[in-house]
Amino acid sequence: MAIPPVIFRFVALLGAIAIAGCVSPASNRLVRQTGESMVFIGDEPSVLAFVPEKNSPLQLRSTYLPGPAAIYYEEGRDFQVDYARGTIRRLPGSRLADFRSNILYGKVEFDHTKFPGFGNAAFFAFADYAIGTAVTWPVQSSQGERLRATRAKLTAGGPVKVLAFGDSITAGGDASVPGLIFWRRWADSLQAKYPRAQITAVNVATGGHNTTRGLQVLKEKVLDASPDLVLIGFGMNDHNRRGVTPPEFARQLREMIDRIRATTAAEIVLFSTFPPNPNWMHSSNRMADYAAATARVAEEAGCAYADVFNNWQTMAARKRPEDILANNINHPNDFGHWVYYRVLLAMEL
Repeated sequence: MAIPPVIFRFVALLGAIAIAGCVSPASNRLVRQTGESMVFIGDEPSVLAFVPEKNSPLQLRSTYLPGPAAIYYEEGRDFQVDYARGTIRRLPGSRLADFRSNILYGKVEFDHTKFPGFGNAAFFAFADYAIGTAVTWPVQSSQGERLRATRAKLTAGGPVKVLAFGDSITAGGDASVPGLIFWRRWADSLQAKYPRAQITAVNVATGGHNTTRGLQVLKEKVLDASPDLVLIGFGMNDHNRRGVTPPEFARQLREMIDRIRATTAAEIVLFSTFPPNPNWMHSSNRMADYAAATARVAEEAGCAYADVFNNWQTMAARKRPEDILANNINHPNDFGHWVYYRVLLAMEL
């Protein structure tokens, strides 16, 4: 379905609070972090992705988006910041949730199906802060040359149908509201950049699908829809212990590309995904192999590639998996969807 006007207005709000002033598009220099998520385990320090500017106060709240529904935590009452180390500590009597009461806390090799009610939503806090020394992030090469037809249609003000095809992450798994799904935010940014264009963004992704199942439903979901641009995001279900091997994963991605090109005039963006919680029993812990396969197929096929995997790893280098995973397993939270969105934006369509 087309993105309704209310979504565009919603994401325009996001632009004001989570984009402007944070990143220089020309250099991808991140100067301010907005809505960075974390959990607090007792009085252990939670680590920020970047060291904050000590002369600029850090704000911590209970929701990704600021607003009247958020609880705004108080420095000195609820938390303490070590600005030199880039850490936040929960204080005694704090209103911040203690992650030790999470049903999956401390579990190793866990099977999530045995823990009804799992998830991290009630334990997140979200931080806004100025970064002490600006960093280059995301590291993503321009893909404009591989998306020339789409750019021409957008510039001409014509209709552009974008399909998001893949697994539950692509479908928007655990984004708190539809407007925060990464590809919806990206489509909205394109609509703002090309106001004359008529962009329709459609979800044709399905939870639980891997590339094998994706090929089976490709005609129904993608080919028959006559898209102009297809975003393809698989890997999480392929990489499971009983999933699809990396060589077969690569072969099936390439078959998708070939069939889309044979039937439609659509351009294609492949994007990699992130490693799930390493304590989840179904993970093969080989997501790097699937990310490398995705990048290789994109290069060999000459289609656009968004490097979510390596940029996620950079963002998560100082953080726990629980800090960013909404379901504590394999779905990004709102901040994680922002990571995806920022990588797509850096393709410079």
